[in-house]
Amino acid sequence: MTIVYHNSLTRTKQPFEPIEPGVVRLYSCGPTVHDFAHIGNFRAFVFVDILKRHLQLHGFEVRHIMNITDVGHMTTDSDDGEDKIGKSARERGIGPWEVVKMFTKAFFEDIETLRIIPAMAYPRATEHVGDMVQLVERILANGFAYEANGSVYFDLAKFPAYGRLSGNTVENLQEGARVEVNPEKRSPYDFALWKAAPDSVMRWESPWSVGVPGWHVECTAMAMRYLGEQIDIHTGGEDNIFPHHECEIAQATAATGKDPYVRFWMHNRHLRLTDGTKMAKSLGNFFTLRDLLEKGVAPTTIRYLLLSSHYRSPLAFSAEALDAAAKAVARINHFVLRLGEAPDNGPGPDVAPLCETAIAAFTAALDDDLNVSTALAALFDFMRDVNRLELTASAAARVREAIGTFDQVLDVLETRGEPLDAEIDHLIAERQEARKAKDFARADAIRDELLAQGIVLEDTPQGVRWRRTHSQ
Repeated sequence: MTIVYHNSLTRTKQPFEPIEPGVVRLYSCGPTVHDFAHIGNFRAFVFVDILKRHLQLHGFEVRHIMNITDVGHMTTDSDDGEDKIGKSARERGIGPWEVVKMFTKAFFEDIETLRIIPAMAYPRATEHVGDMVQLVERILANGFAYEANGSVYFDLAKFPAYGRLSGNTVENLQEGARVEVNPEKRSPYDFALWKAAPDSVMRWESPWSVGVPGWHVECTAMAMRYLGEQIDIHTGGEDNIFPHHECEIAQATAATGKDPYVRFWMHNRHLRLTDGTKMAKSLGNFFTLRDLLEKGVAPTTIRYLLLSSHYRSPLAFSAEALDAAAKAVARINHFVLRLGEAPDNGPGPDVAPLCETAIAAFTAALDDDLNVSTALAALFDFMRDVNRLELTASAAARVREAIGTFDQVLDVLETRGEPLDAEIDHLIAERQEARKAKDFARADAIRDELLAQGIVLEDTPQGVRWRRTHSQ
């Protein structure tokens, strides 16, 4: 089946093919490291993890970049107020670089806890200010920006395509809410590429002033630095659509003249509380991953909850939802454990067609714009059908292989990384057959495969024995 993803730019599902065959260039908006990321933030990061695993399931090489926003600037164009990192430093009585170090470390610990596959690189904004300055210079040189009192603004009058992602064209904005007039700007809707900010807690030299890069410049500069001037997929939460991603399109197109800058924009909906409000630090109604772990919630339960609803639907967060996720994870893991109890008394039923049908249904659901709900239904239907069979060890091992395929995407098995006894016995039997056939290369490969998983084989006169290295 053709892979189909919903493209926020066209507002339709479209067949997906990367620019370069076999390679997907993927950019994701990452955390601003002024505080712990909350569970709502991790919905976006788990969504990207499922997207990446789906692409890898199809054999794509995924070149994934996620930025770390560690620049102390305001996320609006205003010179007023206090930047997030500076405010966090003041409230904690520490320096801004200590804040950055503390919460960057916490972020990486949290994604490891949630079993999120690391990106290829996590560029820090502070390490790429030079790239941002060069991007602004290109936009200026192409006539899409202007300088005013040490700041540089994007001239929206020169970019009529603005608004095609979000629908917020300049005309629509002018009809909406009032905007405070900034005398430096030609239009109140022009956005900052560089802000003069000589007194900012974190500031840099530029050709125009001592200041800070505009919020939107960071992602564009780093995406182009690591992935090129045109990329396949750009992800983020729904709140990134406007103004952040709208401005990214304007910047990249103005700098390079290439359109589209991103072929597929994919955005996840917010995680919402039972009263319908979104979880957000600004609203003071958020839970961090650490809050839930301290309450005794398992990481796999949290991961399952975050992935269990379609990414384009709001996800309800509640104690009841966590309980349902915990039961689902337990059901999957208990099923796998029971597979290891199957008796070794012959080949048993032919489960290959059942496994192949289930894997095909699971994959087809994900191919349809990451329809995780349908994919999970395929998994649980498979488990139900298997439970009706009288399995032997060899049949159970084949079922376990199928579950392993599902878990390449879901990653909620507690036994991950450690093979079950039935799997080990199956591989040992396969190795013995290979030796009888004098296929010593295959026999050695199986021994090496088991050794990599911590299983040592011992050939004795009484037969092959095995032991786990960590049990010594």
